[in-house]
Amino acid sequence: MVSRDGVAFDARGRRDRPAADFEDHCWKDVVPPEVLEIYAPYRREVFVGERPALLAVDLYELVYQGGARPVRELVADYPSSCGEHAWAAIEPTRRLLEAARAARIPIFYSTQDTAPDGAPGRLRTTRRRATPVDPALYRIRAEFSPRPGDVVIRKSRASAFFGTPLSSHLTQLRVDSVIVCGETTSGCVRATAVDAYSHGFHVVVVEECCFDRSPLSHQVNLFDLHHKYADVMALDDVVEHLEALARRGPGS
Repeated sequence: MVSRDGVAFDARGRRDRPAADFEDHCWKDVVPPEVLEIYAPYRREVFVGERPALLAVDLYELVYQGGARPVRELVADYPSSCGEHAWAAIEPTRRLLEAARAARIPIFYSTQDTAPDGAPGRLRTTRRRATPVDPALYRIRAEFSPRPGDVVIRKSRASAFFGTPLSSHLTQLRVDSVIVCGETTSGCVRATAVDAYSHGFHVVVVEECCFDRSPLSHQVNLFDLHHKYADVMALDDVVEHLEALARRGPGS
């Protein structure tokens, strides 16, 4: 065990934390103590991984429609908007992307496949209210615009893995873990995280960089993912790991 600036790390750069920190997340005020007790056997060390990639899930214009207002004020006109929750995640997500670029790790985005010939004309993926298939609405928001070398995965279902070459790309790049951000926590983020786990990758979900239409849905789904398929981690801790990778240099 080594210490850097008073914080203990093991030989692989994993941070040494008290067991209580495992539940120190946004769900602690909504999950009752008796439920936490049931899930106590799932407590473990959390970490990022030595060869991570960043998956930015569905950060497209559709979910920012109507501005930073409560979702209940927007739902009639913009049923796919996440309102104030989407806008609150902009700066944390920009910080995460900056750290990922500084560490020179692979960055993947996902968005909806809007090609007119991408599916049969009468096919609907869900029974919910249909949204207009306007390619402009599925453009990655300007604050997160992909750069040369980034990859945009176009998908037709919730998971960025389902029916796409994402897993093959990650395998060829020798990625061992994925850092997931985006929306919605209960939908495409969850589906992507579970599929990443099912493909054998270690999964990290960055708490402040995911959002949903409902805070409760966000909290409960993060709780569930954290105890089954992913390590939910605070942005500061993920950025700290990426900064360490940047100092070590690529391929180290």
